[in-house]
Amino acid sequence: MTASTTVDTRRAYRLVLLATGSYTCLMFVWFSLPAYLPTIIGELDLTSTQAGLLAGAVPLTYIPLALFSGLAVDRIGPGRSLAAGVLCYGVAQIGRSVATGFPSLLAWTLLLGVGATAITFGLPKLVGVLFPPGKTGRPSSIYLVGASAGSAFVFAVGRPILGPALGGWRALFLWSGIVSVLYGLLWLLVALRTRLDGRTNDAQHGTDDSFSLESVRTDLRLVLTHRQLQLVVVLGAMYLLLNHGMQGWLPTLLESRGLSAGRAGQATSLFVVAYVGGVLAVPELADRFDARRQALMTCGTAAFAGVGLLIAGTTGALAVLGIVVAGIGTGGVSPLVRAIPPELEGIGARLTGTAVGFIFAVGEIGGFFGPVLIGALRDATGSFVPGFGLLAAGGLVVVFAGWALRP
Repeated sequence: MTASTTVDTRRAYRLVLLATGSYTCLMFVWFSLPAYLPTIIGELDLTSTQAGLLAGAVPLTYIPLALFSGLAVDRIGPGRSLAAGVLCYGVAQIGRSVATGFPSLLAWTLLLGVGATAITFGLPKLVGVLFPPGKTGRPSSIYLVGASAGSAFVFAVGRPILGPALGGWRALFLWSGIVSVLYGLLWLLVALRTRLDGRTNDAQHGTDDSFSLESVRTDLRLVLTHRQLQLVVVLGAMYLLLNHGMQGWLPTLLESRGLSAGRAGQATSLFVVAYVGGVLAVPELADRFDARRQALMTCGTAAFAGVGLLIAGTTGALAVLGIVVAGIGTGGVSPLVRAIPPELEGIGARLTGTAVGFIFAVGEIGGFFGPVLIGALRDATGSFVPGFGLLAAGGLVVVFAGWALRP
């Protein structure tokens, strides 16, 4: 490796580290609602079904927007796309802080989801542009760990410490929105100063990145009919079902079993910590031993077993073990879902945004219905068991989809 290459690699990692803040802020903002959900339910007089809709509203926006957001990211570039996404969800979080009821809170949360799509697809695009295909695993893990840090922080610190210190959920929402807006402006300055999007287009010379109807049709046809990518979509749907279902309702489940709000938030942060462990360990081991299929099947089994232990336990050691095992299994699937598309024949770095957009456009059906069905089944049966049983079944689907995949 030459000195010039080493310098370029360091610069690339610095850009990824700075861009990771977009995901950290997003996850703090996103999961501030689940962290405060029991309080918000009481203050705004929400039903469990309405609460489930709020918890699933961000994933809902991905269903109609994700594919087109991915196409836009591929053409605009990750620099300006990430900035626009951060500013969008930051403003939405400020709006949520003054919501007076279910309709307004839902509307602002949907806007938050619009901004979130740019982050979800902008970061894989950034990594795909800055690093060669065989070197995307570690930088991808960086932003995924940053995302997990945001959700862990809101459950472990935001809910039990920052919220009460600031004066409640509305103040926490307001200030986290302001911080996000300021960060978005900072990232925009960096992206413009480094000509990141200009270098993105240079790296993709010889390709048609315009918004012409024919180029869009060509890209969509290639992505939508790709057999192996379709299996990754199934994996993505089950991963999102598990992740959003667990993080959206785990604090409320634990509070219903007698834990305080602070303890429930900290226990949910344990799920996130275990999730990070899966993010870091599983792709490294899978790549080292060339065993991605086996890794996916193992992670699906772990998710199934972990949710099963959580259902069987109360708030003791069995439930804690279930939270940890489910977190590791869910976290292990996450980077593999994002790392596989750039290496698929016909996809590559050029269509990474579109491919990941396809995964999330369909996959977020699982992300939306996970929280919603848990809430609806709780209303219908008075129990969390049926809803969390669906999450366990999602782990089994990961096993079968992983077995069928030939990456």
